[in-house]
Amino acid sequence: MHIGVIGATGGIGSRVVTEALGRGHHVTAFSRDVTGIRDERANITWKDIDVLDPGRVAAALPGLDVLISGFQPGNASKDFADTVERSIADPGIHAVAARSLLKALESHPRTRLIVIGGAGSLEVEPGLVMADSQEHINATLDPLGLPREYAAAMRGARDGLNVLRTSNRLWTYFSPAKDIAPGERTGRFRVGGDQPVLDADGLSRISMEDAAVALVDEAELPRFVQRRFTIGY
Repeated sequence: MHIGVIGATGGIGSRVVTEALGRGHHVTAFSRDVTGIRDERANITWKDIDVLDPGRVAAALPGLDVLISGFQPGNASKDFADTVERSIADPGIHAVAARSLLKALESHPRTRLIVIGGAGSLEVEPGLVMADSQEHINATLDPLGLPREYAAAMRGARDGLNVLRTSNRLWTYFSPAKDIAPGERTGRFRVGGDQPVLDADGLSRISMEDAAVALVDEAELPRFVQRRFTIGY
């Protein structure tokens, strides 16, 4: 299988690349700037891309079976604080990126798209998503040490999902657990739909490594076409 990964130098994207290569797939790794990238692994090609330019995205699609987009407003950030600042400053970019990706797929309707989104669009109660409840937003952001202003970014990611939901393209949206960080690849987690997957302590958590496992699983064996899914321990 030939898998494209947008945001291939990011926290989750880089792990998706490693997971896909480890399973024997060919990977085209996309980033804003590939200057200076030296990657000697087999079966990987690096290319630059502008996710907000549907023409350039469409030009990159021939030959790809699946395109996994890890695009985030902070992909070009200097550090985590800069990532947070950029995400708060431009939350609407999630919907813009979703429209660009869907536009690109018009000329390649058989190419599958998997978008790595956020947990803010998950339901915390029937019919109520986290991003629409300041109480639940605060309860999520405060333990993670994120400013409450980050709620704008959570709502932006939710809007990106809603754009996808209007499309008949072969899209899938991945909401990771609320607490996602570098960790261990266990390959053991539970899969859910529109509600967070909670562990025995009531926590929604996953490692970036296991998120990559779930994403490549979905690329290989699609279960959530035109749907969202999530995972957690």
